Amino acid sequence: MDFFKSLYTWVFSILFILLMFPFTLIIWLISAPFGKGKHFVHKWLCLQGRVLIKASPLWYLEITGKENYKPGEHYIMISNHQSLLDIPVVNCLGFDYKWVSKIENFRVPVLGQSMYLAGYIPIKRGNKESVIKMMEESEKALNNNESLFIFPEGTRSPDNSIRKYKAGAFRLAVGTSTSILPVLIDGTGAVFPKKGIVFSSGHRLRMRVLAPVLPEDFGTDNPEELAKKMQAVMSAQLEILRRDG
Repeated sequence: MDFFKSLYTWVFSILFILLMFPFTLIIWLISAPFGKGKHFVHKWLCLQGRVLIKASPLWYLEITGKENYKPGEHYIMISNHQSLLDIPVVNCLGFDYKWVSKIENFRVPVLGQSMYLAGYIPIKRGNKESVIKMMEESEKALNNNESLFIFPEGTRSPDNSIRKYKAGAFRLAVGTSTSILPVLIDGTGAVFPKKGIVFSSGHRLRMRVLAPVLPEDFGTDNPEELAKKMQAVMSAQLEILRRDG
């Protein structure tokens, strides 16, 4: 049964994304002359994410803590990373942000073009020049009061635990005095593991937005130390989320 539900989910998702792309272009063309092209394309992609998540019979998504996000404020949003499914799940929040994403995602037909139109920031892992450019673009966005969304682990966790955080997001937080908004995701790794294409049913997806960590609460100006602190906090909160479930 999971195979047929997965087949439906893949076919629906691919066709939906392809059919929606012309509207993405139209939205960008209409709003770009007013300087709002990236913003409205992002909102459109968030709406598509909600449709993709709600359309599948394989899962149910529960979101808590959205009140911790304050419209008009800008954040560095961070999350644990269990699955490719995390991306449409996060988009269900509907918050304003720019994704910082690996360059491979920008090379996916249609999806990649949409990401460029939304003004998302690419990074080529292991490439020093790309990392420097990403940091410069990210800092520019934060100084322009725009939020970023980053997976500090850098890749999906193979066992759904929170792996070591890289320091990039926290270097930006310290350097620009930007609040960190932690987001926890659980269940996506069980539904869609790192290896495989068949979804598993019978799992509830859960996402919880935690209270923001303000610059004055960092307790350190060392990005590596801040990364360790936030990893420990989010690991503890993930266990609480699982116990609550």
